[in-house]
Amino acid sequence: MFTFPLLLTIYAGFIHAFEADHLLAVSNIVSQRDNIRLSLKDGIFWGLGHTSTIFLIGVLMIVFKAGISDQYFRYFELLVGAMLIALAIYRMFIFFKTKKVVIHAHPHHHAGEQHNHLHVHVGDKAVHQHKHSLAYGVGLMHGLAGSGALILIAMSQMKSPIDGLIYLVVFGVGCIVGMLVAAGLFSIPFSKKIIQAQTLQSILIIATSLLCFLYGGKVIYDNLVA
Repeated sequence: MFTFPLLLTIYAGFIHAFEADHLLAVSNIVSQRDNIRLSLKDGIFWGLGHTSTIFLIGVLMIVFKAGISDQYFRYFELLVGAMLIALAIYRMFIFFKTKKVVIHAHPHHHAGEQHNHLHVHVGDKAVHQHKHSLAYGVGLMHGLAGSGALILIAMSQMKSPIDGLIYLVVFGVGCIVGMLVAAGLFSIPFSKKIIQAQTLQSILIIATSLLCFLYGGKVIYDNLVA
């Protein structure tokens, strides 16, 4: 009787990792990697950070009976929106700091006439890649968003405070596995061993950063207007 709820909780955590704001954040993190193994570790650390926050708030609400109003959770959502914007800006800063863009013209002959065509080349500069603490910190912040609703679910399922905390830990395990998979998938376009087209990689970096920025703005707008 215990196996099915356990698997269902792990599955819920796994699916939770694939929410839009989570995927945008992890894509901006792993796009700084050129190694899938490091990206997978980023996914694990993101999941650990996410679980840490939820578990901490769970202890406060379930064990110590601390009351946290919905207004505070709206503030938490605002912080997450601001974090997404900051992460997008940081990613673009790193991109322009570490990428060498060369624009030059080549002469070409067509029908006996010479024309100049612009060519753009994107190359890498030497860069020290960030530690996994960035992924852990982003996970910590993300754990704030929606944690209230999740803990209320845990409280409704529990027969004792220990049951509620176990529920949160099991959910966190599913979330870690989900983010591990997501980080691995999103890191594929940025792995030099798989895709070597640096111009394509640059377009993807700019696109994911822009989406992360816009989504962060949407989160802030929704919670300020609602």
